[in-house]
Amino acid sequence: MRLDIKNMSRKELIVLEDLLGTNKKIAADIREALKFRNILAVNLMSSPGAGKTSLLEVLADRLKGRARMSVIEGDIETERDAERIRAKGIPAWQITTGGACHLEAKMIGKVLPNLDPAIDFLFIENVGNLVCPASYDLGEHLRCVLLSTPEGDDKPKKYPKAFTTSDCLVLTKVDLLAHLPFDMEKVKSEALDLNPKLKIFVTSAVTGEGIDDLIAYLLDSRQSFVRYA
Repeated sequence: MRLDIKNMSRKELIVLEDLLGTNKKIAADIREALKFRNILAVNLMSSPGAGKTSLLEVLADRLKGRARMSVIEGDIETERDAERIRAKGIPAWQITTGGACHLEAKMIGKVLPNLDPAIDFLFIENVGNLVCPASYDLGEHLRCVLLSTPEGDDKPKKYPKAFTTSDCLVLTKVDLLAHLPFDMEKVKSEALDLNPKLKIFVTSAVTGEGIDDLIAYLLDSRQSFVRYA
């Protein structure tokens, strides 16, 4: 859903402000609760089909014996993604929004009592969308935006908020790069122009390219998180 701010009435703007304010408060409480348990929450955002679930499957395999993880899956309908994660032996909860284009903090809050307090990572796979999810804090400590090579190299400037609000950019499906008119350097340059602090990872869930670098980043982030918690 794209919000037409210019044509909204003052009353509508106040309601929207209240909604976002309430979400922000709940998100802050979630972040603090997870911090108390030393659980690092990672919010994954992308367009549909960019490879969020495939990436989580690879992380489940590669992190086995090194770190414990759980996953919250967000989709408009079905439990298909959660089933894929559970098949890897990872606890996963499916949130179906019934039409909403993003997850909200209150939805995450309902899952928290079910989490094993001994896990190291909570990955949140947001609803496939590069617009709405960027406006909603879910109580995460890290936000990663995924962009796949089949989507095209023009997305950072077209959907800037997803990139300006993220900590890392994961470029996915690079095994297809030779078959696509995708300018890797253009994407990196435009993304860093929007957000100079963005960490960029070039990955393939099929070949494993770049996955070790991403895992090192996640493990280092959690180590720093626990150190300063």
